[in-house]
Amino acid sequence: MGVRKRREAIRAMRGQMWSPGRPSTARREDRIRFWRAIARGSSSEDAAREAGVSPAVGSRWFRHAGGMPPISLAPVAERYLSFVEREEIEILHAQHLGVRDIARHLGRAPSTISRELRRNASTRGHAVAYRATTAQWHAERRASRPKVSKLAANDRLRAYVQDRLAGMIAGPDGEMVPGPAVRWVGRRHGRRADRRWATAWSPEQISNRLPIDHPDDASMRISHEAIYGGPLHVQGRGALQRELVACLRTGRSLRVPRARTRGRGKTFVSPEVMISQRPAEADDRAVPGHWEGDLIIGLHSSAIGTLVERTTRFTMLLHLPRMQDHGARPVKNGPALAGHGAEAVRDAIAASITTLPEQLRRSLTWDQGAELARHAQLRIDADLDIYFCDPHSPWQRGTNENTNGLLRQYFPKGTDLSRHSRGDLDAAAAALNGRPRKTLGWKTPAEALDEHLHSLGQGSVATTP
Repeated sequence: MGVRKRREAIRAMRGQMWSPGRPSTARREDRIRFWRAIARGSSSEDAAREAGVSPAVGSRWFRHAGGMPPISLAPVAERYLSFVEREEIEILHAQHLGVRDIARHLGRAPSTISRELRRNASTRGHAVAYRATTAQWHAERRASRPKVSKLAANDRLRAYVQDRLAGMIAGPDGEMVPGPAVRWVGRRHGRRADRRWATAWSPEQISNRLPIDHPDDASMRISHEAIYGGPLHVQGRGALQRELVACLRTGRSLRVPRARTRGRGKTFVSPEVMISQRPAEADDRAVPGHWEGDLIIGLHSSAIGTLVERTTRFTMLLHLPRMQDHGARPVKNGPALAGHGAEAVRDAIAASITTLPEQLRRSLTWDQGAELARHAQLRIDADLDIYFCDPHSPWQRGTNENTNGLLRQYFPKGTDLSRHSRGDLDAAAAALNGRPRKTLGWKTPAEALDEHLHSLGQGSVATTP
């Protein structure tokens, strides 16, 4: 067969091929080395240098993949030709060696070499040439198996996910509460910026709630990784809108670790009220009625109080408005006019906690903040045992710390919390108490508390205090 007929035969076998742009010079082996370095904790720049690419390329790989490896990190099976072998084929083919000689040199079957030269040759010019980089690009492009995501193909499933992730929240009366107006700017919210208010179920909550809400519909199933890895963290797979990243609890479009801060201890706490004296039934969460509390602080010394029941994770929010004359005059040796002084917090806790049945008022665990300096009077007013954590030990109030993190979805750091009304707090608490929780078997805190109250013959409780 002549050169012209051979070239025409190869083109006819491969068919008409569209131009997908410049072939990528990044090899699969390079990407595997990059993501293995990321898995060891390296930065994207250091991982790029280890993989042999520029730091800019490494940052782009990390950003486009959402911080998670888009390929398997397992080594490529030996049955496939590697890039090194393709380089050998290119050199030997340029020396006009035959297919059988090349196969004998590489220890491969002649049919493998023949097929490689036909399938992955470069046909952009007038000649059929074999180049290792182009052949590797063709092989990796052909090996990819893109498919339509579940969310893009199932309108009903997409509507369910989007409503639980980005739907508006409502107050106890059913009226929608829009929250602050926030414009999407294509990146994570700043530390001192408003957050978009939304239902804000996590992808894991959405995934595990589907079998409960749709037990007989197998099409209404999706993993949380499919929600994260498809529309939210991976660019270009837009079944859901990219800006819905703002509805995730962290507000981040990349998976990165986050540090925690520690509080300062106080000296007014006596040994008799330390957490070591708390009854064992509170530690094992066997009996509801043991609460954890704290304040979340905003700009200009604004604050909101939080109370979380350890067994059911039911949340109550304390409205702490500023007192009269706040900011008008300096206060020395007087009440804290910011609204979260010891007297204000004591009164707010007593007013909220006494609305509950006696069986749900067993103990309250707080950190060693001065806002609970009046704990002795609170113990009398609310008939509630008070305990304090050890200094610098927020993990001893883990349930409350977790809840405070969830509440930052609605009350971000660096914002003025005094602008929120009692109704706003009720709406945010209702949203949290209506979310399914993994630790409750995907029941909501309101459902778990209602079950307990029914078992006691106390009726039901509202989803907000």
